[in-house]
Amino acid sequence: MASNSVIKPKTQAGKRALARREEKVIENTKSCLLIRGGNTSEAIGSCLKDLYSLKKPHALMLKRRNPILPFEEISFVEKMSRKYDCSLFAFASHSKKRPNNLVLGRLFNYQLLDMIEFGVEGYQPLCTFPVAKVPVGTKPCLSFQGEEFDSDPTLMAIKNLLLDMFQGPRVEKIRLQGLEQLIQFSYCDGQILVRSYRILLKSSGSKIPRVELSEMGPRFGLRLRRHKLATPEQSKQARRQPKVATIKKIKNIVPDDGLGNRLGRVHVGRQELDKLQTRKVKALKRPREDFNAADGKKIKKRRLSDNKKRKNKE
Repeated sequence: MASNSVIKPKTQAGKRALARREEKVIENTKSCLLIRGGNTSEAIGSCLKDLYSLKKPHALMLKRRNPILPFEEISFVEKMSRKYDCSLFAFASHSKKRPNNLVLGRLFNYQLLDMIEFGVEGYQPLCTFPVAKVPVGTKPCLSFQGEEFDSDPTLMAIKNLLLDMFQGPRVEKIRLQGLEQLIQFSYCDGQILVRSYRILLKSSGSKIPRVELSEMGPRFGLRLRRHKLATPEQSKQARRQPKVATIKKIKNIVPDDGLGNRLGRVHVGRQELDKLQTRKVKALKRPREDFNAADGKKIKKRRLSDNKKRKNKE
């Protein structure tokens, strides 16, 4: 009879591996699992290798071929994602019905969230561009051109998936010299054109440098074939954030313009300066001409009370 006890790691490497997979307020950088199908063409195989180069070091490429069909059976992908702790995957295959086929997808809690199938067209590999490449692990700038990315529901889901796939590690501060790569996605005639550029900062004679773009590859187009999007319940569960990670908004306090200061608005009621109590000195005493009619009645009452006191003394 099998026991339900949790097996504890016996080595330090095992403890570190379990610590990386523990629940965190801010999740780790998403890793991508790249899988080759049972049959691949030279173009789609080279495209998968170039995607691996763009995603390194947050990527893992399986060496063996795997004759699977993700849209029919996803269990193998889920099993490998759990084994290697990857929440993104890319599957490449080639057939007569679907030539140069590329499937990009995401997993949540090691279960399929969504995946989209593309046909790769007009592919030019990374090695054909004689330009110096960016260092491994560089966080790229992502650019999306086309109104359809903000209006069409399917393209909005594709944009969200591409952001997850290529955004790289999360950083708190960015320096100008660190902006070295630009990946551009343009929607044109039912096709998403993917271009990768190296950002060059040239001297301009002023503090602001002159920016030039040099294409470094790869270059290809993605034509939508099939898609399997997440249900509203799955999407809501995947986007849920813990209360610790959410920043509580403080009323009437706004940050200053990038200087690290905070400005607050204080609501003060109407102030009646005439009734303000000040120090009782002769210099601050008002003359009798300044008293209004109500104050004049008080003066008369005081005079009558003073006269009564004098009579009682006499």
